[in-house]
Amino acid sequence: MDKDIIRLDTVDVYNKLFGLETLHPLVNVIDLSEATKFPTHFTLNYGVYALYLKDTRCGDIRYGKQTYDYQDGTIVSFAPGQVAEFETAKDVRPKAQGLLFHPDLIKGTSLGQEIKSYSFFSYSSNEALHLSEDERGIITDCLAKIKMELIHPIDKLSKRLIARNIQLLLDYCMRFYNRQFTTREDANKDVLTRFETLLDDYFQSGKVQTDGLPSVKYFAERVYLSPNYFGDLIKKSTGKTAQEYIQNKIIDTAKEMLLGTGKTVNQISEELGFQYSQHFNRVFKKNVGYTPNEYRKL
Repeated sequence: MDKDIIRLDTVDVYNKLFGLETLHPLVNVIDLSEATKFPTHFTLNYGVYALYLKDTRCGDIRYGKQTYDYQDGTIVSFAPGQVAEFETAKDVRPKAQGLLFHPDLIKGTSLGQEIKSYSFFSYSSNEALHLSEDERGIITDCLAKIKMELIHPIDKLSKRLIARNIQLLLDYCMRFYNRQFTTREDANKDVLTRFETLLDDYFQSGKVQTDGLPSVKYFAERVYLSPNYFGDLIKKSTGKTAQEYIQNKIIDTAKEMLLGTGKTVNQISEELGFQYSQHFNRVFKKNVGYTPNEYRKL
């Protein structure tokens, strides 16, 4: 119910939830070992960016219908607009360090311009970032530097230094996520195989004629990943975006139909899920260099 959902529109709301001190209205480095309150079951509707380094598994975090696979030394992150449910195990005090910052903090900074590039903020379900001991040390060091700036009296450089240190932290997280794609290579191959099978099934079953061209979201949901994580995984595995991968499948199928059947371009366009044949012609020429009719004549 809505009344059970806490709107986390400010950093101060989170601080009050756990009884933490507010050092800055737009940002805080949190350490739950310093908490004076311990809510056991709550749901947050995020209006801030949040990143947590979990020291121990102390309960469950649910995002949608999935549960994060976080263990000791993993990072989970949330962006404004996301809703997550937290349930702490009975008689267990949560141990975690982390960072919360309001979007207003980074307006007018380089981080504000680049924040969308940190795609892990959009990851969901069981996509926590698993850290080595050395990586964990780097993250805690970054958090300590941000905390030092919060304790330091505010001056003309405070906002810039805080934003830059946050950006440094996020850059390291991005590096570790990229490493995780490599270390999970076998699992990634399995996802790619399922993606190819689902893609084949989509066209062979005639689903494209009833539901139109498939979206990245459609396939991401069927391999139980968020669209952003799925997209990054496909890009790392193949060098192509998921959208390019889908489009290549469409073009290959179109070529087979142009050369292997007597169907008109309009019929092929319709069977491939294009609402207008002109759109199909544009997409085909952009990818092949020829219009469908020119390709057929060749």
